[in-house]
Amino acid sequence: MAAPRPTNPVTEKLAAGGTALGLGVRLCRSAEIARIARATGHDFLFLDLQHSLFGLETIGHIAQASVALGVAPLARVRSVRDPDVQALLDNGVAGIVFPDVNTAAEARAAVAAARFAPLGRRSVTGGYPQFDFAAVPPAEALPAVEAATLVACMVETREGVRNVEAIAAVPGIDVIHVGMNDLLTDMGKPGRYDDPELQAAIERVLAACRAHGRHFGCGGQRDPKAQAAMIRRGARFLTTQTDIGLLSAGAGAWTRGIAAALDAG
Repeated sequence: MAAPRPTNPVTEKLAAGGTALGLGVRLCRSAEIARIARATGHDFLFLDLQHSLFGLETIGHIAQASVALGVAPLARVRSVRDPDVQALLDNGVAGIVFPDVNTAAEARAAVAAARFAPLGRRSVTGGYPQFDFAAVPPAEALPAVEAATLVACMVETREGVRNVEAIAAVPGIDVIHVGMNDLLTDMGKPGRYDDPELQAAIERVLAACRAHGRHFGCGGQRDPKAQAAMIRRGARFLTTQTDIGLLSAGAGAWTRGIAAALDAG
């Protein structure tokens, strides 16, 4: 039986001109979250290693289940120097989101960690889970794995915005992702999503993406109407909400519903 071919629903959707939606994962530690993501119309899991306490084995198990279910498991690591990038990619993660990329040099470090030569320095192994661990010749395996691997760089500071044209010009990047909450905090304006400086920064990142053939992504503003407006504006890679946010919102709505029913008699 022939080994399966690696696929990535996010890269495929982006290539077709669509918008990929991701579910943030900070709480769930089992494969069921991949089924929930698929059932709710999400294209990828945004596995947040930057702000959570996940172990590598947990991420690996979720990632391999996600791949089998047709949901792309993407991991936000701690920095462009995170030593776990190699292990994550070799064990089922379909892409890496690098936070706080402020310069072209940092973008090149991200690409070096996540891409095979000649673009990067990712080490070669055998038995990739994308092929169900079948032995596939490197000349066949590496291009297929590479094509199904997504690299996203997050712009989250004024410095990153100032350098976004140079960042977007680095070969090997698929997505430039604006982290609005960190960017607003760096601006001294936390939570002010309508602030003109943020809006100007978004326009600058959008222009850099168009100029260099990258996809524009964003996250942080957890409002469906605002997210729809960003999609109309050009966002093609968007995180909707986190598992913590959805659970808290749903649980709160339920208890408020009980209280309202009691008040109504």
